[in-house]
Amino acid sequence: MRIAVIGGGPGGLYFAYLWKRRHPDAHIDLFEQNPEGATWGFGVVFSEQALEFLRADDPETVDAITPRMESWKNITLNLRGQSVEIDGIGFSSIGRLELLTILQQRVRAAGITARYNTTIQSLDELGGYDLIVAADGLNSLVRRGFEKEFGASVSHSTNRFAWYGTTKRFATLSQTFVKTGLGSFNAHHYRYSPSMSTFLVECDAATWQAYGFEHKTIEQSQAICEEIFADTLDGHALVSNKSVWRNFPWIWNENWSHGNMVLIGDALHTAHFSIGSGTRLAIEDAIALTKALEAENDIAAALARYQAERKPIVQKLVTAARTSADWYEHFDEHMKLDLMDFAYSYITRSGRIADARLRAMSPEFMARYEAEKKIGSQA
Repeated sequence: MRIAVIGGGPGGLYFAYLWKRRHPDAHIDLFEQNPEGATWGFGVVFSEQALEFLRADDPETVDAITPRMESWKNITLNLRGQSVEIDGIGFSSIGRLELLTILQQRVRAAGITARYNTTIQSLDELGGYDLIVAADGLNSLVRRGFEKEFGASVSHSTNRFAWYGTTKRFATLSQTFVKTGLGSFNAHHYRYSPSMSTFLVECDAATWQAYGFEHKTIEQSQAICEEIFADTLDGHALVSNKSVWRNFPWIWNENWSHGNMVLIGDALHTAHFSIGSGTRLAIEDAIALTKALEAENDIAAALARYQAERKPIVQKLVTAARTSADWYEHFDEHMKLDLMDFAYSYITRSGRIADARLRAMSPEFMARYEAEKKIGSQA
């Protein structure tokens, strides 16, 4: 089978590697418009199990990635100079470029020569392939070329965010909420290497307009964010890498394939960064597609199986991500709560965690929360 993979992000790289490893005689061409060592952004974060979902099928890749990851067990929330830790909410992270480098090495080791600096301008260039895997991200050429056939929808959150890095190391995944005279800001920050952290700054549309960010350069915006979060950064600067202000894009496709073309990763669906699952979803798409292709005798049946088995799982997570994102769309209102009520609102924002589960998952936090609520009710 001749396969073209468009896009050299985690999903595209992992599908190409996995299929070639399991089917050495397959012909796979991987096309990526950027140079091999280029990426934007800083760290990517995974929930507590990190890449353990890969271990049963691919322990070698897990063993290559895991030693490079930073891990922690708690979330820290900072509000009005006060902090609270929510225990039992573990995450791991790795630099996006480091993850890509590891996957690029595995692609080469499997016998695939990826074509970097290669932009596919038209799908007419991909004639002769049995299967086209569109892992080409938010602005997918394949999806845009067949929006009606895929049942594609694209919308955007109203909040604005800019993705920075910093040399300041943070003990846990942390959220810092700051109110200024012109509006409120939130920073999502976590370390992803021994010397670097992600520092994503977010604000609502009114605050963004009040600061005039529309007319600010990248450098000017960075300086303003450094001033707003000076206490959090503790003398460290922010680091920019295409750190422009963005609105989060919501991408969804009712139909996951059309003809011999199939979507995976951000080309297919997006999940808000507040739940830290985008990269994992892309890799899991690659695994699901591989297994569906192996389970059926023809491509059309395999692509139908891929959608039927994978779509309900993704829909559930994307629904939770939208609920989480809605909480952030109104985070300035939540900031009016006292610290513990704010933290409780935050940790239950996706609607997936009831009190009983939270007591089992985060016993120290819940003990503190319920004790303070009891004292408050007696006052």
